Amino acid sequence: MDTHWEPLGGGLKVLVSAVHRFNTDTLLLADFSMPCRRERCADLGCGCGTIPLLWCSRGNPGPVTALELQEDAAVLAERSVRENGLESRVSVLQGDLRDYKALLPHQGLDLAVCNPPYYPPGTGLRGEVPQRTLARHGEGLSLEDLARAARYALKCGGRLCLCLPTFRLAEAASVFSTHSLESKRLRLVQARREKPAYLFLLECRSGGKPGLQTEPVLILQERNGEFSPEMKKIYGDYYGFL
Repeated sequence: MDTHWEPLGGGLKVLVSAVHRFNTDTLLLADFSMPCRRERCADLGCGCGTIPLLWCSRGNPGPVTALELQEDAAVLAERSVRENGLESRVSVLQGDLRDYKALLPHQGLDLAVCNPPYYPPGTGLRGEVPQRTLARHGEGLSLEDLARAARYALKCGGRLCLCLPTFRLAEAASVFSTHSLESKRLRLVQARREKPAYLFLLECRSGGKPGLQTEPVLILQERNGEFSPEMKKIYGDYYGFL
């Protein structure tokens, strides 16, 4: 597996490969879900480990669990954690989230985050790389699977944050509400002001009461092609490496 170190800014670097790397969605979700001080957190499908690294660099979380299904991605995450000297703060686990009772603490998390497969099982065009197909098409994880795991692991009032394409917003809200994970905070993402929203960032609260707060739309680029001021802020020092 060909790999290389990708700088994240702030002295961080993450080991990536052709099939396991981070993208803009990763950075948006890391920023949207930034933990509060000392919160016990988990990334449920950490890939190469970017979100836990950013949490530790830009926030002050308590213990962080980085759970990943694919063994080759978990190896990358583990090496990145060690390279950045974060072994005492981040624990990488290789396992299937559907085995959540064996992998996660019962009602022990303040925050869980997930970037689920973009497409429901059995839909969307398949690629030739098995790892990418697994990450994008839901064969390894459905929203029902995620909801069950999050409801088990989150404390009452604990938060689940995720990002998905907008065509899955109604589905996600319905599934999570069925599992007592109430949608509380929503932010839509547009590539440019004249384009429709293509992505949503959602925070659900375990045992929460109905009542959704919508945040201003996040615009990634201005009409001249420059990143928006807010997007530059989200990128942070990493912007200098683009």
